[in-house]
Amino acid sequence: MRTAPTILHLDMDAFFASVEQASKPSLRGKAVVVGGLGPRGVVATASYEARVFGVHSAMPMGQARRLAPNAAYLVPRFGFYKAISERVMELLRALSPLVEPLSLDEAFVDLEAGGAAWDEQSARLVGARLRADIRAVTGLTGSVGLAASKMLAKIASEQAKPDGLVVIEPGTERAMLGPMSVRTLPGVGPATGDHLRRAGITTIEEIVEAGEDELVRLLGKSHGHGLYAMALARDDRPVVAERETKSVSVEDTYDVDIHDRVRVGLEVQRLADRCVRRLRGAGLSGRTIVLKVRRYDFSTLTRSETLRGPTDDPGVIREAAARLLDSVDTTGGVRLLGVGVSGLADYTQEDLFAQAAGERTEAEGPLEEDAVTPAEERPALAERRWPAGHDVRHAVFGHGWVQGSGLGRVTVRFETPGSEPGRVRTFRGDDPDLEPADPLPLVLSSSEGSHGGPEGGAGAVGLRSAAP
Repeated sequence: MRTAPTILHLDMDAFFASVEQASKPSLRGKAVVVGGLGPRGVVATASYEARVFGVHSAMPMGQARRLAPNAAYLVPRFGFYKAISERVMELLRALSPLVEPLSLDEAFVDLEAGGAAWDEQSARLVGARLRADIRAVTGLTGSVGLAASKMLAKIASEQAKPDGLVVIEPGTERAMLGPMSVRTLPGVGPATGDHLRRAGITTIEEIVEAGEDELVRLLGKSHGHGLYAMALARDDRPVVAERETKSVSVEDTYDVDIHDRVRVGLEVQRLADRCVRRLRGAGLSGRTIVLKVRRYDFSTLTRSETLRGPTDDPGVIREAAARLLDSVDTTGGVRLLGVGVSGLADYTQEDLFAQAAGERTEAEGPLEEDAVTPAEERPALAERRWPAGHDVRHAVFGHGWVQGSGLGRVTVRFETPGSEPGRVRTFRGDDPDLEPADPLPLVLSSSEGSHGGPEGGAGAVGLRSAAP
């Protein structure tokens, strides 16, 4: 392990919810919950104001609504989150060639590899400057941890939340870790934590006192050795710039179990098309097609088929997914479907067996437009729907966002990131003057000064940025 705290861990603060608060002035300082809004939806992120009520990520949305009934519940805008994440990752890559993203809002950086820091003082300056740059570029906050290892840097960033910076100086790790809960260590979840608690081990120092042999006896050889090393603050894992993608997949969970076999088949075809778009977006192809089916009784089945060569042809992948579906009994109903491709490569190979499918695909037209809306928010094609939290533009009132919809009506709050909290208006769901729009930037450049418009400043900026 190195002798200076030159490994940085960045964790954006309540990322999805913070993006929504930054883009919607009326939600700033209020409880915001982002996730799937259907009966089977789960919380993706909760703002700190919502966490006060006990709401947290991965919680069933129904439970969140009971805990925080007055919070704003919004459908994720993943495309927007990804665009902001890319701006943050650009700042990290300016510091070092070794940046290891863990998700859209989290990454490790080896500052030493980039020559950005070499001791505690220089590392602290880099961390402070990074937080300021993130705020200037995105208008958001991130928490930074600095330490001599990845494990410790992540623990430090957790201690820094929200909107802080913590440095763990080499030589102080053992004293710092000792009184912490065993759940602080990576890989110690509820089950392992309960197992250790029953053995009288609740803190990291008690892991050290128990000894390596006892840990191996309790948890097995691999887990026991690894956990004991972490308790001693030993972690030599390097920051890895590129993680090899092993598979590309998409899946949807449905509010109501699907019993109609024809509908199941159509859903699988749609998922195959979405999977192809992700493949092509990443410049990849694959040989193994995987179908995932979770049935009414929560039993999950997977079926796979390996082709003769890698492909990103939608006809090939549709045909393979349909054949896999033929081998699955869906009589009792289906609650989740997924299509994936593994055995990835960065080239394609013709598959003659699927030429007919390819010809049919051309006749059918291009792949469907990509949708970031979860399945529970996606309607039949003929129905016009307005996901809560998504951007819209009105021909008269300018840019706004959907506050709610139903019974043929949609309620819109007209405001922009740079405006005051805006006014609310309700329209018919098929109002021809209302249309979906692209999100507006959270931080405007000097050349994009906001011009006051009707209903809370939704003027020229909203018009320029609206989707066609």
